[in-house]
Amino acid sequence: EDEWVEQDEEKDLAHVPYSPQRYQEEIMLQRSKDFYSLMNQRRSVRFISPEPFPREIINNIILTAGTAPSGAHTEPWTFIVVSDLKTKHQIRMIVEEEEEVNYRQRMGDKWVHDLARLRTNWIKEYLDVAPYLILVFKRAYGILPNGKKKTHYYNEISVSISCGILLAALQNVGLVTVTTTPLNCGPRLRLLLKRPANEKLLMLLPVGYPAADATVPDLKRKHLEEIMVPV
Repeated sequence: EDEWVEQDEEKDLAHVPYSPQRYQEEIMLQRSKDFYSLMNQRRSVRFISPEPFPREIINNIILTAGTAPSGAHTEPWTFIVVSDLKTKHQIRMIVEEEEEVNYRQRMGDKWVHDLARLRTNWIKEYLDVAPYLILVFKRAYGILPNGKKKTHYYNEISVSISCGILLAALQNVGLVTVTTTPLNCGPRLRLLLKRPANEKLLMLLPVGYPAADATVPDLKRKHLEEIMVPV
C-alpha cells in the first residue's frame, strides 16, 4: 500500500471563474447543424495517401484530444505518433501476424462472416502508407516523480472519450483514419515503442489524406428516433 499515493498527499486545486462564449439560439441551431453535417461525412477509410502534411497539424489534434474529461482529472492517456518508416513497417508486421491468427482462429466464423461485407482482412497496407500512425495508450495507473503510484479512475472510459474527440479533430481538418483495435498486439507494440508497464494499447489510427481512388462501404446511419429516447 505504501507504493500508492494517499489522497491527502495531493494539493487542493484552486477554482477560477468560467465564462465560455454564449451564442444566440439561432446561431446555436446553425452551429449544431453545421457540426453534424461535418461529422456525418466521417467515414472509416482504409485507402490512405502517402502525401505528407505538417506535423504541427497532428500536434494540434493531439492537444485537442487531450482536452477530454477524465476521472479525477488524471488525464490517463499517451499518444504515440509514429512517422519513422522502419517503425511503421515493424508495427505492420506485428499487426498482420497477429491479425492473421485472429481471422483464422481467434475471432470465430460469425465475426469473420460479419466483417466480410466490409471487405476487411489481416492485410494492413495503410500502416506502411499513412504519413502518421497514432497509437493511443491508456495509463492504468500513474507514476509520480517520487515513484509512487496514482489511481487512474475510469481510465479506459476517459481515454475512449479522448479518442472520440481525436476523431472529430481529424475530420475538422480534412484528414481520414480507420479506428483499429489490434487484438493481441498490445504487449508486442508496447515493447517495440518502449512504453512502461502501466500503459496498455487501446487504439491504433493510421492518419492521412484519403487516397485518390479511395472507396468506402455504402453504409447508412440510424435515424434520430432509432438512437434517441425523449422522456
